[in-house]
Amino acid sequence: MKTINLLENLKFGEKDPRAEPLHADREGRAILFTLKPGQTIREHNAPSSPFFVVIVKGTGIFTDGSGAEHTCGPNAMLIFDAGENHAVTAVDELVFVGVLHGSPLAQK
Repeated sequence: MKTINLLENLKFGEKDPRAEPLHADREGRAILFTLKPGQTIREHNAPSSPFFVVIVKGTGIFTDGSGAEHTCGPNAMLIFDAGENHAVTAVDELVFVGVLHGSPLAQK
């Protein structure tokens, strides 16, 4: 078993959001995202996997594949379908975990 304290030693990028891999193997990936207020992750998608988001701290405006904006905070889980475009803008300090199936470049 591996345990990770998600709020310990958080690091935020000065100009850009940070994405820190927490775990990666052939089965999937877990990534810790940290954004300062106003920082944005531009629209993109995960073509071969759903993208699961669990917000740990703060509030963000998440845009879904239809362009609708959803303001979400701690304890919310968002599920984007494989290939669904999505983006996020941090309202305040935002910390969330993103999980994807499979990791073709990861080595076991």
